[in-house]
Order: sequence, then C-alpha cells, then structure tokens
Amino acid sequence: MQRPEAWPRPHPGEGAAAAPAGGPAPPARGREPAGLRLQEPSLYTIKAVFILDNDGHRLLAKYYDDTFPSMKEQMAFEKNVFNKTSRTDSEIAFFGGMTIVYKSSIDLFLYVVGSSYENELMLMSVLTCLFESLNHVLSPHKTKAGARASSCKDPALYLIKQWKNVEKRWLLENMDGAFLVLDEIVDGGVILESDPQQVIQKVNFRADDSGLTEHSVAQVLQSAKEQIKWSLLK
Repeated sequence: MQRPEAWPRPHPGEGAAAAPAGGPAPPARGREPAGLRLQEPSLYTIKAVFILDNDGHRLLAKYYDDTFPSMKEQMAFEKNVFNKTSRTDSEIAFFGGMTIVYKSSIDLFLYVVGSSYENELMLMSVLTCLFESLNHVLSPHKTKAGARASSCKDPALYLIKQWKNVEKRWLLENMDGAFLVLDEIVDGGVILESDPQQVIQKVNFRADDSGLTEHSVAQVLQSAKEQIKWSLLK
C-alpha cells in the first residue's frame, strides 16, 4: 500500500502567518469581546460582611469599599438582600451585580459579599470560617447562659430550651469578640485567614494578652463613630 505523501513543511515566512505571493492577506484577528476578558486578579475580594437577625435588622456589619458609601445605602442593600434570601434554602445569591453567600443559624443570618466575578468557593470559605469561629467564641461555656446552665441539674437540657431565645443575645453580649474574629479573617477586603482553628488561636492569644477588652471597646466605638458620621452626611 502506497504511503500518503506528507504535507510539505512551510519555509520561514510561509504558512498561516504569511500570505502567499499575490494571494489575499489573512483576515485580521478581531478584538476579544469585553465580556470574555479575564478580570485582573486582586487581593481585595470581599466587599462586605454583615450579620442580621431574623427580622432583617443589622447586628454587625463591615463594608470594605465605596460601593455603598452611606449608611442609608448600606441599610437599603441589607434589607433587599434579606428579603431575597431569608425564605430560600440556597446558599448563594446574585444581586445587584454582586455575588452573595449566606448562612442562617437559629435567629441569625450571616452574609459575605463579593463582586459578580468572584469565586463562590472562596467567598464560602470565608463564610464558613466566620461561622465556625463565632460558634466557638459564642459557645455556651463562654457566656452567661453557659454559667447559668452549669448550675442546673441538666445543663444540656437547659441550653436546648434557651438556644432559640438567646442566640442573638449571645452575639450582642460578645460583640467585641465577634469584631475580633472578623478582623482576623478579613482586613480591608483582603482575606487574611480561612482556617477557623487559626482564627480562634489568634483571638485567644489576644484575649490572654489582656488586650481583648480595651482593643474591642475602642474598635466598637470607632465603628459607631463611623456609622454616626455617615448618618449625618447622608
């Protein structure tokens, strides 16, 4: 059987990149559509993190860019997000050109907000780290409810009965620790840590260093000042 002839190799300057003499020029390569261009990688992946109660009221919030510069805009955004997500079983929502991952826990809703092109798995890792870290910081043995439970005949039964009524209160009573946890995970929109064990160790180290109360109070006061400033400027 005769072997098929091999295609001749093009000489330098010939081939697809060069037009044959006297032949038509190769078509110019068109520009890529804007929608297909890859976004430049950035460390600033988180736009906001906030926690709402089961009525949609803000308990804790931090915004890391100027997408919502005023308190009024932030509150309106949080209300719209809550209305869209509070009655669904999904964990991811796309709203207002942003990607939002969220989780409900008893009477709390935790949200992490990124841009529309952000990786959902990365946002979810931040949300999971936040939830598990807060779950440790707000665990019963670290709260007044836990102290009351330890004096009961059946502490576990006491905590089960009180769980739905005090979950929100545990957060409010330990707001300083909650801010510390969040600051160990995200700083200025940059993800610092996604391992809850590392976050807990760092928070405990700062607590053991006797800086928890003073630092946290100053942080909460600064956050309150910023919120008051935005409310006056709106």
